[in-house]
Amino acid sequence: MNAPRLPLRTPALAATSFTLVVLGACAGGECPAVRPPELIDERRVLLQPDDPAFDVTAPDTFRVRFETTTGPFTVEVVRAWAPLGADRFYALVTNGFFEDIALFRVIAGFMAQFGLHGVPAVNDAWRDERLPDDPVVVSNVRGTLAYAKAGPDSRTTQLFINYGTNERLDADGFAPIARVVNGMDALLRVYSGYGETAPTGNGPALGCMQQGGNNYLRGEFERMDYIASARIVTE
Repeated sequence: MNAPRLPLRTPALAATSFTLVVLGACAGGECPAVRPPELIDERRVLLQPDDPAFDVTAPDTFRVRFETTTGPFTVEVVRAWAPLGADRFYALVTNGFFEDIALFRVIAGFMAQFGLHGVPAVNDAWRDERLPDDPVVVSNVRGTLAYAKAGPDSRTTQLFINYGTNERLDADGFAPIARVVNGMDALLRVYSGYGETAPTGNGPALGCMQQGGNNYLRGEFERMDYIASARIVTE
């Protein structure tokens, strides 16, 4: 079973159990002809990762409530676990990044991955905004949230939630930033029938996601679940 991964521009290659994935053409054929969605005006800040709105320090602890198509769940972030990752996550949440975001890679018993934006232009803007790694101080146990990555210092906007105890990820530098405190049942209802992304599994081709965004996903993967919104809460 592959570890969580992050699409990069570099050519695909294997490194132990990790695979780098190119955001390019669809594997095995052309992508469906769909018009990629565009941002509404109040979200155009997402095209500018160097905007001061993203240069923030997160609180020592904070909670984020996600509304999804299977129900809500809440995570509690502890900045001391992974300060750089927590700061990036806080900035993405407060600027509305996680709205209408697909849970595009869901593997039963392993994890659910999200964080590629439904608007391809946003992914283009963030593709090279890589974070240095945080040391791993908390293990990847059930219910923890960590960034997907494809090698050292490659975190951007993609994250995954551990469905089981995946301690083997610790040695590879996947540093949890948070844990689920409410709604794990909703996460476990997320549709996992597509499994791995193409071409290994029946899930979406990442290149087609980059070209067509959510319009591609909704046309080809009708049972896929989504994050509708994410916001800071005091509960």
